[in-house]
Amino acid sequence: MNIVILSRNANLYSTSRLVYEGEKRGHEIEVIDPLKCDIIIEKEKPTIYYNDRYLDYVDAIIPRIGASVTFYGCAVVRQFEMMNVFTTVASDAILRSRDKLRSLQRLSKAGIGMPKTVFTNYSRDVEEVINHVGGVPVIIKLLEGTQGLGVVLAESKNAAESVLEAFNGLQARVIVQEYIKEAKGADIRALVVDGHVVGAMKRQGKDGEFRSNLHRGGTANIIKLSEAELKVAMKAARALKLPVCGVDMLQSERGPLLLEVNSTPGLEGIEIATEKNIAKSIITYVERNRK
Repeated sequence: MNIVILSRNANLYSTSRLVYEGEKRGHEIEVIDPLKCDIIIEKEKPTIYYNDRYLDYVDAIIPRIGASVTFYGCAVVRQFEMMNVFTTVASDAILRSRDKLRSLQRLSKAGIGMPKTVFTNYSRDVEEVINHVGGVPVIIKLLEGTQGLGVVLAESKNAAESVLEAFNGLQARVIVQEYIKEAKGADIRALVVDGHVVGAMKRQGKDGEFRSNLHRGGTANIIKLSEAELKVAMKAARALKLPVCGVDMLQSERGPLLLEVNSTPGLEGIEIATEKNIAKSIITYVERNRK
């Protein structure tokens, strides 16, 4: 097969691993920067032009679209879909997952447990917002934040009010979430491929850090998920129609609580922690499902 990986950097761990595993299985793999693609729209003949050639020979794509290029990246994925090219993640599903508020609403409707969450339109009644999630401490998140950026732990009412007022002043949209104390700065990342969990790790934030992101100095170890955690991961992937995704959860006294679902999860941390070949699982998923 001719498989294109949509990535801005061929040297990234996740991208290079997918290239290696794809070529190892006999496929022609090409890494293409979605921002350098020209989308050509005409009646009954949608095409993509890249580096002096038309991409009319592609059998499947694996989107690795960064959050900062979501709009144009998804437009390129959508164009491939119009060309009847198989994609591991649909453009609409990427857009749904990148909208934290929209995705949480869908996950809530699907009956998935999550921390109490409040979204408000620049409300000045900060005390009421805090009360809705059970009081301080609270987690305040930018709707557009990734990899732990734009996430603040407010341990007092005054701190929460100051942070919310600052974000409101910048007209930055945020959500306020209940702080799950018993999680102790740790969360679980489950990697789902084709509707099944193929690997899971527990991420622990460094001392004094409530965020467990590996990019922020956290550590990761393999973990065996409980039956309830497996069900949450698979149900969340189905709810957002993401065949390939990373599902982040917290362990709480009332069971697993979903934090968010990542449509282009990194492979480095979970492959190292679990010693599982996640990249191969993604390539074999493409092989099984290509139209």
